[in-house]
Amino acid sequence: MTKQVITPTRSLSREMEILLNKQIMMEGESSASYLSMASWCESQGYEQSATLLYNHAEEERGHMLKIFRYINAAGGHARQPEITGIKHTFQSLKEVFEDVLKHEISVTESINDIVDQSLKTKDFATFNFLQWFVNEQREEEILARRAVEIFTIIGEAGVGLWLIDQELGKLEAYAAKVSGVS
Repeated sequence: MTKQVITPTRSLSREMEILLNKQIMMEGESSASYLSMASWCESQGYEQSATLLYNHAEEERGHMLKIFRYINAAGGHARQPEITGIKHTFQSLKEVFEDVLKHEISVTESINDIVDQSLKTKDFATFNFLQWFVNEQREEEILARRAVEIFTIIGEAGVGLWLIDQELGKLEAYAAKVSGVS
């Protein structure tokens, strides 16, 4: 008796699988970067910022897993990214959040590129799947942009850094409210 080998039917193109695996890498890098930032903040006494970034690291890992499951469910093969080159030290709390904003803008651009490709190839299932990420990125950018603005509004002199840290701890609720995502 010969054992029958069953090959899964793909509904995801190889090109889209490659793009989504690159996005997995980006989400994994986000998670690792935010974890490193959180650790730096905690070691510097910025407890609220650390908590925000620890939570954000876990959220980014969830984004990565969401894409993982989508690829595999569509007959592709999601790949665990090898993550290196994570920054571990920062000159200031402001630098941390400026880096967050730059990174989130690049993630938005990447998601938009994949959405564009899904439309060009008429991969409407992937297009539909990615709409959650489009909305999520709006919230992520609002949070990061507001974090950077707080430094200007409050100023870093005197108790400014302490006040900034307190305000940064409130940002998740603010970003969800203004983005309309939650």
